[in-house]
Amino acid sequence: MDYIERNYIILQEKMIEQMEDSLRLGRTLIDTALDAGILDFVVKPIIKSFYDYWSKHDARSGTLDQIHITLETAKAALNNGATEESINLLMEKTFPSYLQGDQVFRQSSKHHKNYKRLKDIAEKTYLSYLKQVILLLNVNNDVHDYADLCLHAFTTKEETTKILAKQLEYTDESIRIVEEDLTILKVTIGRKIIIKALRKGFELKKKEFYNGIDDAY
Repeated sequence: MDYIERNYIILQEKMIEQMEDSLRLGRTLIDTALDAGILDFVVKPIIKSFYDYWSKHDARSGTLDQIHITLETAKAALNNGATEESINLLMEKTFPSYLQGDQVFRQSSKHHKNYKRLKDIAEKTYLSYLKQVILLLNVNNDVHDYADLCLHAFTTKEETTKILAKQLEYTDESIRIVEEDLTILKVTIGRKIIIKALRKGFELKKKEFYNGIDDAY
C-alpha cells in the first residue's frame, strides 16, 4: 500500500469517528436544550424522535457520502498534480454531490432569500476542506495515526491555527445565516431548539479543536 492509500484509511477512520462523536453530542445538546414549558411532555418526544431518526438515517448517510466524495476528490487532485486549476475543476465537478450531503443544506428551503448565501458558504467550506485533505493525503513520511499525519502536513502551530480559524469562520457564518431567519429551515417544530443546540455544539467543538492544537504543538 502506498502512502496515499495509507493516509486515506487514516483520514477516513478519523472522519467517521468525528461524525459519530458529533451525532452523540447533538443528541445530548438537544436533550438539555429542550424546555417547552407546559407543552414539555408533548414537544420533547417529537423533537427527540425527529433527531434520532435524522441522525440514524439522513445525517449519517449524508455525512458518509461527503467523506467519500472529499477523499476521492482529493486523491484525484493529487493524481492530476494538485495544481490550483485541477483542484478548482474537480471541486466544481464534485460540489453538487457534496452539497447533497450537507445537513444544513438538506434542511433548508431552496426558495428562501438566504439560500444562495448558505450555498456560497458551503462551496467555500468544501474548497477549504478539500485543500486540507489534499495536504494530509500527500504526507510521505512514516506516520502511525491522525496526529502524526497532521504534524507532518501542518508543521507549525501558527499555520494550523490559521487554517482551523478559517474553517470555523465558514461554519460560524452558516449558523449565523440560519439564526438570522429560522424560516429557512424546512422543519417547523423545534427550530429554535435545534439551532440553539447547533450553536452550542459548534462552540464546544471550537474550544476542543483549539485545545487539541495546544496539546499537539
